[in-house]
This record gives sequence, C-alpha cells and structure tokens, in this order.
Amino acid sequence: MTRLVRASDGRRLGLPGRSAREIADGGLGDAMTVRHVEIAMSQPGSVQRGPHVHSDVAECIYVLKGAGVTETESGNFALQPGDCVIVPAGELHVTRNTGAGSLELLCFFPVGDIAMQTREFASWDEARAAR
Repeated sequence: MTRLVRASDGRRLGLPGRSAREIADGGLGDAMTVRHVEIAMSQPGSVQRGPHVHSDVAECIYVLKGAGVTETESGNFALQPGDCVIVPAGELHVTRNTGAGSLELLCFFPVGDIAMQTREFASWDEARAAR
C-alpha cells in the first residue's frame, strides 16, 4: 500500500556531529531507511564525526543543499547539490561540510533498521586498527 510520510512525521535522531530525521524505516513495513541529514559548518573546537561503516548495506547519499566532501577508503569526493554518492557495504566513510552554510543530504539504505548495521569510530586510525 502506498503511504505518504510528511517531514514532520519523521523521528529526530540524536546522532553525533549532525542533525538527522528518519523519514522512513522498517516500522513502515518496508526494507528501507531514509534519513534527512543536516551537517552544520564546523566550528573551532567542535568535535567532528569520525568515519563509520555499514557492515552489509550500501548507502546512497543525495546532496540537497550546500557543499561538502565524502571521505572514503576509495578516495575523497567533493559534493554539490544534485550529486549522488554510492558507498558500498563495508566501506569506511564520513561526509563533512566544506561550505559556508549547512550541508543537507538525503541518505538511503536498503534495510529497515540501519542502526543495527552501523559501526562508528572516533578516527580513521581507530577504524583501520579495528579491521
């Protein structure tokens, strides 16, 4: 059955280094997660998010607004509105804001509960040591 999910229906998530709202997840009965993510400009002294990995699930990141970079084991990818980055399952990555305003993204995962597939690291060194 087709459903309409309004932005205001999304669940706010307390995630490190960004503001996020989960628009769709397995609670709707589908095997997908969609998140609207906002990454603010980095402020002096602020702690930036380290890399993370989704063990068995790819991630599709679509840029709505702003400028940024997705850092991966495959290289760094500069982002602008309309760009889409596909990060394969098991690849370390992190997206950072490089612009003068907020960076807004839609993140798609082909699984109903992405949290169970995600492991966060404080730094690239920690992430590589854990592999």
